[in-house]
Amino acid sequence: MTSKKSSPPKKSGGPEYSKADDRWRHGNIGRLLNNAVRHFEDRVIELLADAGHTETTANHINATRHLDREGTRLTDMAQRAAVTKQSMSELVEQLEALKLVARKVDPLDGRARIVYFTTDGFAWLDAFRDAVKQAEKEMAKNIGADSLRGVKAALKWYGPPEE
Repeated sequence: MTSKKSSPPKKSGGPEYSKADDRWRHGNIGRLLNNAVRHFEDRVIELLADAGHTETTANHINATRHLDREGTRLTDMAQRAAVTKQSMSELVEQLEALKLVARKVDPLDGRARIVYFTTDGFAWLDAFRDAVKQAEKEMAKNIGADSLRGVKAALKWYGPPEE
């Protein structure tokens, strides 16, 4: 009687899991977009710091992206940013401490608050605009102006419409 030696079943994970099988995790469009956004925002924050706005974080930028120039309800900012009202409230408190925003009672609903840019906040917004323009110029230099225009056009088409 001869005995057959069987090999153990292949595992889908663990130490025998091939790194080659993992390439999709690092090369998919979502990961590439996240990496690009992080790189772009890091540069914008660096340029803002060079302009004297050393307090700015990526979270502050995200909060102010959802703040209209004429003011926005905190709940609307939270909804637009896809964060909880409590998280947005914490960010707004930080921005208030930096004197970039303030709150006032919503004249249409006394229970709600409107967040708005202060005079210092509008100066910061101008510096932010300048930093974004500079970072886009640098990006165009790195990937080519036509490529940058193509990326922007494709993302405008692909992403949901802005409110």
